[in-house]
Order: sequence, then structure tokens, then C-alpha cells
Amino acid sequence: MQGEIKPTYIPMLRDMAAQDRPRERLRQVGPGAVSTSELLAIVLRTGTGGENVLRLAERLLAEFGSLPGLSRASITELMHVKGVGEAKASEVKAALELGRRLMASAPEERPLVSSPSDAANLLMSEMMFLEQEHLRLILLDTRNGVLQTPTIYVGSLNTSVVRIGELFRAALKANAAAMIVVHNHPSGDPAPSPEDIQVTRKLVEAGKLMDIEVLDHIVIGHQKFVSLKERGLGFS
Repeated sequence: MQGEIKPTYIPMLRDMAAQDRPRERLRQVGPGAVSTSELLAIVLRTGTGGENVLRLAERLLAEFGSLPGLSRASITELMHVKGVGEAKASEVKAALELGRRLMASAPEERPLVSSPSDAANLLMSEMMFLEQEHLRLILLDTRNGVLQTPTIYVGSLNTSVVRIGELFRAALKANAAAMIVVHNHPSGDPAPSPEDIQVTRKLVEAGKLMDIEVLDHIVIGHQKFVSLKERGLGFS
């Protein structure tokens, strides 16, 4: 019938090629090479109502804004997400708490950021499908180990909205030696805007005064990113 809307087919995990399934990828390439959503999908194990478990993992990360946001959510709040019952919520909380305790007891186990791709891969799975712009920081110690990845702003970002002091306040609070700024473009196109470049220039200048180096500004799109440092935009 003309005008009929056909339902979108979302493949189940069993319909995916074996090498593309999260558990198989974890075994083949190691935990450091799989995305946050894939790791979360392994914890969740199955979707519900015909939903791919990867899609459920992506929805959970988007719902709470980030992995830290997910870790702060209570079991009750997790259960408010469609497809997450008490068992799944408890398993997610347990996995995140194990990670938190590991970080607290063994700071040498912190992930290291040594390239723009390291920075982008750390947050891309959480940020690439967000419907609003989010600005986050990757706060680093003297060895470029990740201390925190806080969300500073949500919404349309421009030079009048972004207050430089807010970003450095978070860095000072974490006793960070350096930071990387990361934000997403909901359009999917990571091409930096003139405002992105202007904000970067101000941040780099402020970092020199505060003795907290701004190592890069990463713009995340759909499955791709741009490093302003690599392109020499906003960095002298």
C-alpha cells in the first residue's frame, strides 16, 4: 500500500557475523580494542523485545550521558530504562564498582592517552550518537594516565556559553597536569567550526597561565573524529 511505513529491522546478536560479536571481538583483539558499548553489551548479555544488546548498551550510555554518569546511577534509575530489569541493573552496577575499586587501589592501571586516537576511542562510543552537544574533559596525570572524564557542558556550545574557568576548575579539583577537551557534533560531521577553533585558542592560552597543558581538542562525529591539534587549529 502506498505510504505504508515498514518497520526497521534491527539484527539480533545471533544474526551478526561471529567475528563482529562483542565476546568474539574481546577474545580476538583484547579488551583495550573494543568499545565501551561492546564491553557493556557483554555485561548485559542479551537485549529484550527483539532489540540487539549492542543497541541496548548504546541507549544506556546515551541515557546517562557517559560511563561516569552510568556509574553514578542507582539500580532503581537503571531499571527505569526500557529493557533493563533488576538483574541487569545489578550486574552493571557490580561491574562498574569493580572497575572503580581497581582504579582506587591501582592508579598505575589507569588507561594512558598517547595519541588523538586514544583520546577519541576513550569517549567515542559514548558520545557519537548523542542528540545534543556535550563537552567533556579527559583529565590526565603527569604520565598521561586518565584521572577523570567529566562532562562540563550539555547543549549548544559557543564562545559565549563556554566559560574557560569552568574547565580549569575541574582540572584543578582533580589535580590534573594536563587535559584534552572533547565535544561531539550531533550532525555526525566532526569538521571544527570557527567557534570550536576560537574556544580552543582561548583554552590553550589559559592553560599556559594555569600551568595545565591543553594537549588537544577532539571533535567527535559518527564513527570519526577530528583532532584540532593535528590540524594546527587553535594551537600555535
